[in-house]
Amino acid sequence: MKWEGNRESNNVEDRRGTGGIGGGFGGRSIGLGTIVIALVASFFFGINPMTVLSLLSGGTPQQTTAQRPPADDRMAAFVSTVLADTEDTWTELFRSGGGTYNKPKLVLFSGSTPTACGTGQSASGPFYCPADQKIYIDLSFYRLMQQRYQVTGEFAQAYVIAHEVGHHVQTLMGISSKVRQAQQRVSQAEGNRLSVQLELQADCFAGVWAYHANRSRGILEAGDIEAGLNAASAIGDDALQRKEQGHVVPDSFTHGTSAQRVRWFKRGIETGKVAACNTFEAREL
Repeated sequence: MKWEGNRESNNVEDRRGTGGIGGGFGGRSIGLGTIVIALVASFFFGINPMTVLSLLSGGTPQQTTAQRPPADDRMAAFVSTVLADTEDTWTELFRSGGGTYNKPKLVLFSGSTPTACGTGQSASGPFYCPADQKIYIDLSFYRLMQQRYQVTGEFAQAYVIAHEVGHHVQTLMGISSKVRQAQQRVSQAEGNRLSVQLELQADCFAGVWAYHANRSRGILEAGDIEAGLNAASAIGDDALQRKEQGHVVPDSFTHGTSAQRVRWFKRGIETGKVAACNTFEAREL
């Protein structure tokens, strides 16, 4: 993948080495009523209940130090460059549709870190938090991709970031909130299916980014698309369940099968069209 020398994003926070989540609450003791207030505020306003508890107990919310990655950190530079490329692509796509693209932040962390969606853990893999519109990634995940799933190549690593950016795009378009609302009205199995549709659309959006980034900046080299498809295949629900427990439970799928993830990523990278990523009205996933 051709990325060196391209623009790096300024929207990267480096929390590595900050010790994860800070101490407790200052000031007054916390009673049951305080906890209830915190939970209510969390439910209705999307505020992290830990933040509310800290404020109500007379303390100040624990903060992490946000800083820029070191200039000589090659992997951080790669991530920053990929993020910048997604910014350029989606800014233009939103502009052509008459909208404005609000850029997400990307947070580098190790171990654990506080987020507006709760405590982020390395074990969960990269994730997007719609409450603070930030992408979180522990870069050790890339080593896991190679060692455990035999997925290699920089474009495969870029696909991971582009997929999480896809979730940010869904948030800006109002898709994510509609899915969450719908999930509250349906069964667990149907809720999982909605989750699969959301994830497959994010895969497709990742492909849309790659299509436009390559057309505008020629980022792809021989073998890159295959590497991206291998990544999509390796993290399919069926592949992961078969590897972890020896059998698959389709009703529990939340991200889609390997074949589905490959299919929707290919659709995005072959068409470059956001409209082609409507997994919610597709006859077949």
